[in-house]
Amino acid sequence: MNILMVYPMYPDTFWSFKHALKFVSKKASFPPLGLLTVASMLPKEWSVKLIDMNANDLNDEDIIWADYVFISAMSIQSESAHEVIRRCKKLNAKIVAGGPLFTSNPEYYQKIDHLILNEAEITLPQFLNDLIKGKPKQKYTSEDWAEITKTPLPRWNLISKNDYTSMNLQYSRGCPFDCDFCDITVLYGRKPRTKTKEQVIDELEALYLTGWRGPVFFVDDNFIGNKIKLKKEILPAIAEWMMKRKNPFYFNTEASINLADDDKLMQLMVKAGFEAVFIGIESPNEESLIECNKTQNRNRDLISSVKKIQEAGLEVQGGFIVGFDNDPPAIFDKLTKFIQESGIVTAMVGLLNAPQGTKLQKRLLDEGRLLSDFTGNNTDFSINFIPHMDSVELINGYKKILNTIYSPKFYYERVMRFMRDFEPKKKKVFHLNPNYILALFRSIFKLGIIGEERFYYWKLFFWSLFRKPQLFSLAILFTIYGFHFKKISNGF
Repeated sequence: MNILMVYPMYPDTFWSFKHALKFVSKKASFPPLGLLTVASMLPKEWSVKLIDMNANDLNDEDIIWADYVFISAMSIQSESAHEVIRRCKKLNAKIVAGGPLFTSNPEYYQKIDHLILNEAEITLPQFLNDLIKGKPKQKYTSEDWAEITKTPLPRWNLISKNDYTSMNLQYSRGCPFDCDFCDITVLYGRKPRTKTKEQVIDELEALYLTGWRGPVFFVDDNFIGNKIKLKKEILPAIAEWMMKRKNPFYFNTEASINLADDDKLMQLMVKAGFEAVFIGIESPNEESLIECNKTQNRNRDLISSVKKIQEAGLEVQGGFIVGFDNDPPAIFDKLTKFIQESGIVTAMVGLLNAPQGTKLQKRLLDEGRLLSDFTGNNTDFSINFIPHMDSVELINGYKKILNTIYSPKFYYERVMRFMRDFEPKKKKVFHLNPNYILALFRSIFKLGIIGEERFYYWKLFFWSLFRKPQLFSLAILFTIYGFHFKKISNGF
């Protein structure tokens, strides 16, 4: 069999980092870890080719070459996925599709040859067995959760690592919390399932042997879902491996705000090489947190929790949402003030949407307020329900937040606030990378010479160079992030 794996394109959003990637001569942020893992589950004698459309073009010749085209996508990639499907149909190529987009909305993809839904560890072997017998079905699904201790290593040989700014790795699936707007528990359950420490180390070693040095993102939706195992087994094993290999990587991940309540866990994460965590903060409005069942964020001083995590040596990146029924008219100014005071440089603010299968979607459906399906893009003003707040007021308020927090004055003020207080607890091993040196000179020209932010840029440049030289590279990275965020905001 000739198998072509295709990963559709992401639209241009905060998450794409499209405008930042140009500074470092990279094509995409992360490789398609799901497809790389699925590739390891296919028969070894099959020929497999992978095209990530965020990094390379998909040609008709590639589609014609394939016996089957495997497509995996998230909701935000739906537009590109539909175009790939159209091209495959036009060339009479057989399609095998899976991943969150197809699992959440299988009814829209009845004409796809084979749907491999839910988790591939369970449903893909069923399809492969039927295919060998010559009797493959159109849809494979399961209500069981996969045993991920049996998940194989990704096939890193299918991509060019030089196309990406970071590599990635998955340790766990599922989240113990149950926020009503989140589809993670729908897709992966509430009981975190984890890999063994041997698996994690094997994955790190496999990445190391590819020659990769630099950032590695743990893609877990809540890395700290099982704190006990992390503290007892996983983080000590990672720290030991990192020391043995002379710290070739530095890590970031996603976690819940209750990380701030566990000093030991934060210390171990830093010791293992973690530098940043993305946290869903959502709203500074307590009534909105109650509304969406964000129990872990309630009854706490959120800014103090953020500061505590940052004091431990972990940069906090934050996710925020506007559009809750309980959001007051003052929410836009309140959220802007919160973001500035918190020192969260990378603040991703989106409009509330209701993903398929979530409690929010079901409630809005019952209330007759659901308008359309979830696109996965919460930064393009697409709200798939009727909000309580006037829609024009909501969208104008949302625009105001973005245009404020990513204006040079407010953005660089936030960077300085963060950097004054931030003290990394672990010295990073420097890996000489020509792309990063090039990024420095590009930032000097684009931001320091011709950019509207040049006054703020040089102020941060010299302040960090002389006051916090250990954070100088982070300061330059922030200036590049700021350029990307401003470009996206200006597009609104």
